[in-house]
Parts: sequence; C-alpha cells; structure tokens
Amino acid sequence: MSKAYEYRHVVTFEETNLLGNVYYTHYVSWQGACREMFLREHAPEILAELDRGLVLSTVRCSCRYGKELRAFDAVVVRMTLSSIVWNRLVLHFEYLREKGGELEQIAFGEQEIACLERGGGEKEIPRILLDALAPYRDEGSTRGN
Repeated sequence: MSKAYEYRHVVTFEETNLLGNVYYTHYVSWQGACREMFLREHAPEILAELDRGLVLSTVRCSCRYGKELRAFDAVVVRMTLSSIVWNRLVLHFEYLREKGGELEQIAFGEQEIACLERGGGEKEIPRILLDALAPYRDEGSTRGN
C-alpha cells in the first residue's frame, strides 16, 4: 500500500443541505484544501514560484460518491499522486469517515493539474513539487515525457 497525505476535516452544519447530508460540492472543496495543506507542509517554496509566474491550474476534477456524510462526521481525505506527464499531475483522493477508530470508505475523487506560466504557455513541473510528491506516488503510477 502506498503512502498517502492525509487531510482531516469535521463536517459542519454549513456544509449540509436540508436533508442533513453533505452537499456534493464540498467534497471538491476538500480536495482543494487537501492539496493546499500538502503544499503548505511539504513544498512551501512553491509560493515563491507562484510569485514568479507559475500557475497550478486544475484542468479536470471529479468525485464519485458512495455513502453520505452528515454534520460532525470526521472525514479523512487521503491524497496520492496517480501520474505525471511533463507538465501535468493527476492526484487521487479517497474520502473516509473516521468513527471509533475505524475508517469507512465514502467517496473517491481525482484532479488533473497543469503547470503553466502566467500569461500563457506550459511549464515543467518544478523539481521541489516533484520531490515533495515522490513519497506519495501510487504504486504503478506513471511518469511520461
């Protein structure tokens, strides 16, 4: 089993709908929070790259829902690197409900991120980001050029 970066979240009433379950768009928001906290913890130097014109653009995003989450559920979002192709990363997300020390599968998600230059053009993925993500690569993931 590959190592995953974990982001923990507790569902609030604000994130639920009239039926009491989590509104579907919040899962995608948690993907973004997971990705950003990863950068903060493992590649803070990327902020300087962003100031110099690097753009990390989400070009594709998905989530496949399985079970419902409700207010005050504890959620673990696990992120792994699925693939790398020159200037693009594909990240895989797994959503788990944590209850009584047990983890229950809730949903799966994926994001494709392109590294671009502000003002246009593609840009190679910065080495600092590749190095930070290396321990979180899915077994069997690919790197192409």
